[in-house]
Amino acid sequence: MMFPLNQVRIMVATKPVDFRKGHDGLAALVSSVRRKEPFTGTGTGTVFVFRSRRADRLKLL
Repeated sequence: MMFPLNQVRIMVATKPVDFRKGHDGLAALVSSVRRKEPFTGTGTGTVFVFRSRRADRLKLL
């Protein structure tokens, strides 16, 4: 189990994403929309939440 050390920001996607995308594809999506890298200092402490079209599954990045 993982526990956050400090503050954590949770960003929830408002539109469903293609769940065939892996972590790299979702990271590219975050980069293109927010114009920031999700794995560098600007993304530290941030959890990105994506949902499937039917809203029955979630992916966290």
